[in-house]
Amino acid sequence: MTIFQLALDFATLAVALAMVLCGVRLLRGPDMPDRILALDTLYINVVALVILLGVRWQTAMMFEAALIVAMLGFVGTVALARYISRGDVVE
Repeated sequence: MTIFQLALDFATLAVALAMVLCGVRLLRGPDMPDRILALDTLYINVVALVILLGVRWQTAMMFEAALIVAMLGFVGTVALARYISRGDVVE
C-alpha cells in the first residue's frame, strides 16, 4: 500500500465523518439558518467525496457528477435562503 492510497483512505474517512456531523446538525439544528448552512456544507462534503472516489477509481465520470452535485447544491441553497428571507422563491 502506497502513501497515496493511505492519504485517500484518510481523506475519505475524514469527509465521511464531516458528513455525519453535518447530518447531525441538519437534524438537530436549533433554527432554520443553521440547518441551511448544514445542508450547504453537506453538499460540499458530497462533492469532496465524489471527487475522492473519482481519484480512487480513476474515472472522469465522477468529476462530472461532482460538478452536477455542486451546481444543484448551490441552486438549492439559494432557493432555501430566499424562501426563508422573503417567503417565496420566485418573484
